[in-house]
Amino acid sequence: MKNHVFTLIFLFSVFTASSQYQVEPPRGFSQNIGNMVSMLDNLKDRVEGLVKDLTQEQTDFLIDENANRIGAIIYHLAATEAYYQIYTFEGRQFNEEEKAKWETALSLGEKGRKDIQGKPIKYYLNIYDDVRKKTKKLLKQKDDIWFSEKNGVMTNHWAWFHVMEHQANHMGQLAFLTKRLPN
Repeated sequence: MKNHVFTLIFLFSVFTASSQYQVEPPRGFSQNIGNMVSMLDNLKDRVEGLVKDLTQEQTDFLIDENANRIGAIIYHLAATEAYYQIYTFEGRQFNEEEKAKWETALSLGEKGRKDIQGKPIKYYLNIYDDVRKKTKKLLKQKDDIWFSEKNGVMTNHWAWFHVMEHQANHMGQLAFLTKRLPN
């Protein structure tokens, strides 16, 4: 009997929770771009939910000598999104000024482990917020025809799909790391 009650409670919670989630274009966006924005924002909210309350020590946590710090991963997400803004909206790579701002966060590695630390989680989340606001502003000015256009070796839609899958990948990494934070 206990198993049946547990199963019913579990199923009810799954159906109730999933009924709240929909992919719908926010107002002012074309259908396909808006759907992508909806998914990107959902992932961003979930990433932020994992890390928003971290202490400084937790933000700078390094699980081993080859890993990346939690704050650096958030910065990396912002840097990747900033790169794809430049690539899809301007059809180019980072210039020297942009490289100076984003390259360490984009590449991470040893330099990222050394240089990206000592800031509170809010610092990294603010950078992520600023980049996303710009992404949404730029995407709002485009339509689904632009979204399907080829840009170099990929379409603009694929480029933004890659940003989304990249964030989902790192969300899993962040979930792993936050579960292993020292008490």
